[in-house]
Amino acid sequence: MNPTSSSAEAVQDDAPGRVVLLTTSHRVAPGLLSWPAWQALRTADRVLCADTAHPQLPYLHEAGIRIEEVSPTAEDLVTASTGGRTVVVVAAGEGEPALTDGLARLAGSGRVAMPELELLPASYDLPGARLLDLVQVMDRIRAECPWSSQQTHKGLAKYGIEEAYELVEAIEDGDRDELREELGDVLLQVVFHARIAEEDEESPFSVDDVAGTIVTKLVHRHPHVFGDATATTPEEVKEHWLRTKAVEKRRDSVTDGVPLHQPALALAAKLASRVRSAALDVPVPPAGGIGYELLALAARAEAQGVDPEAALRAAARTYRDAIRAVEGVED
Repeated sequence: MNPTSSSAEAVQDDAPGRVVLLTTSHRVAPGLLSWPAWQALRTADRVLCADTAHPQLPYLHEAGIRIEEVSPTAEDLVTASTGGRTVVVVAAGEGEPALTDGLARLAGSGRVAMPELELLPASYDLPGARLLDLVQVMDRIRAECPWSSQQTHKGLAKYGIEEAYELVEAIEDGDRDELREELGDVLLQVVFHARIAEEDEESPFSVDDVAGTIVTKLVHRHPHVFGDATATTPEEVKEHWLRTKAVEKRRDSVTDGVPLHQPALALAAKLASRVRSAALDVPVPPAGGIGYELLALAARAEAQGVDPEAALRAAARTYRDAIRAVEGVED
């Protein structure tokens, strides 16, 4: 035996190897892994996974990857990776905190020749991925919560109005934390109603149908973004929007589609906006009374580009502060 060769083999047998912790996102379809992840899996000496129900396993088996369904300790991994070997651990959905903590302790002890440690994300969350979590949580709540399981569109309608007003308040207050929270509450209403709609026997639809509908609408109403049209100013964009909307709706009157149950000032301003956009000559009815005076004020505000609801709300808040000051009440 060549003594030089034996010495080289001994060194190679004692050489530290490589441990790869492969993480995946449950929000991405199983099997859709990054190229570095596939390379690591195909070239590894051993691939381990403690979660026998891991969603990636059937796809890895189908790709010809041999998986050992075992629960290794940190010491097991160090031993398995000696001699320059590579061991890939397919992490469970919650990660592998016991393994990573154990490896950190071994590395900190200084008594063990540690392998190269690598955290390799095999799939990444795309923007909006957490919406999938919301849909999943809502689905479970609808099925298991005694209150949520009994709710209807009509029963939830008042909450939609309340949440919308709370969102407006957060915007006007300039509170970023409240804004984030209130946007979530409004989003919950959308997902909740969509979940209820899935159960309709005659015309069910899902949250994907809701998203698909608004995507189609946005693309169609933005020909300057998704088509060949040109718009360089906000006014031209509005013209495109109104033109495509008119084709979609095919309304007989400019008042069609204006919700009559919205706050009165907002309703008055919306009607005035429709009249002005259509270049119609429709003066405010001359009949007397404070209602018509308010209608005229709302129309004037709209013509000046002022939201009468927001303006009155700001004035009312100032008035409230004045009242509290007279009362000696501190905020």
